Amino acid sequence: MIPRKIGLVEALLTWRRQTRELQVSVDGKTARAVNYDLLTGPAIPGDRVLLNTLAGDLGLGTGGFHFVSYNYSRPYRQPLGKGHIIKLRYTPWQFNVLSYEEDAAGNKPLISKFKNLQGMPVIIGELHSMLAPAAATVHYHCPDCRIVYVMTDGAALPLSFSRTVEVLKQRKIITSAITSGHAFGGDLEAVNIYSALAACRVLIKADLAIIIMGPGNVGTGTRLGFSGMEVGENINRVNALGGVPVVIPRISFADPRRRHWGVSHHTLTALKVASYSRACLPVPRLSPHRLKLVLWQLARHRLLGRYQVKVWPGLRVDKIMSRLQLALPESMGRGYQDDPAFFEAAGVAGLQALELYRKTEGKNRQRTEQEEEHGYLGEEILYGPGD
Repeated sequence: MIPRKIGLVEALLTWRRQTRELQVSVDGKTARAVNYDLLTGPAIPGDRVLLNTLAGDLGLGTGGFHFVSYNYSRPYRQPLGKGHIIKLRYTPWQFNVLSYEEDAAGNKPLISKFKNLQGMPVIIGELHSMLAPAAATVHYHCPDCRIVYVMTDGAALPLSFSRTVEVLKQRKIITSAITSGHAFGGDLEAVNIYSALAACRVLIKADLAIIIMGPGNVGTGTRLGFSGMEVGENINRVNALGGVPVVIPRISFADPRRRHWGVSHHTLTALKVASYSRACLPVPRLSPHRLKLVLWQLARHRLLGRYQVKVWPGLRVDKIMSRLQLALPESMGRGYQDDPAFFEAAGVAGLQALELYRKTEGKNRQRTEQEEEHGYLGEEILYGPGD
């Protein structure tokens, strides 16, 4: 059974892209709730609403909001939109969207021209908190680079739940966002990730793409039971379409769980089990003993011969994000100062993707003023396929 309670909207806290964060009163206590205008219509102070309280009852951390299921004060009759692709299929909240692949979208002539990604670099990450440092690093060193974010349906489904995407789009750091599968709310809707990548190339003219799920990944502490397994699957997808996958390794030296110390078992398992093709695997410059641990973990899982592993020295993601007037990133309650390796891993993936883009496009590789200041010093190839 889904736990539900009736609450009263007390205040509107934030409002972005048809998503409202509300202050509500439930059982005499104040709580936060999320209202999706697309699903339940607008909610304003004074409204009496039915709340899904599951996340709060389970004590979830980053996802511990209540969610408005119904508004008694203003029952919402969702207008029939364009398109015949159904999101949230076979649930009470199913609704239709116009996917870019449908005839009514008018994109068939362009779609028919797509052959492959032509070597376009695609950054692949597990956690949504990797998106901002990766995109910011690329944008800082190449402001004209067209970056497209592809959001999978491995975690949160509404794109508008992500504050990060909203800010990155406002600052013109990412050019566009595509939601694939059952994820929804992007600038384009795509039936699957393959088709989303094709749209990046032929519709948006992307220079590179970033594939990462939305907020709220799942883990169970078991070898295979985590949503980040899609990282390996996305490597295969990118290779199948002729792109170059660049994987953000999940690295931490602050996570108290041993399975996530150094290179997370999520990264190791996804690369070893779910991926059957090759990818670039950049690693940030770490202290000697930490770098030794990371390389030992990769070697122990026999990944050094399958992936092109590089160390990229001299990156300060915190300075880059400050220069771009972005809030310093956080992941699972830890900030940059708590766990710099985590965020720098995302940053160096951005650098490697940018390097690949410049090589593919034949751009002149000259060090910029930003690179001089923030330490884009090039890369040292440690291991690669066939070594």
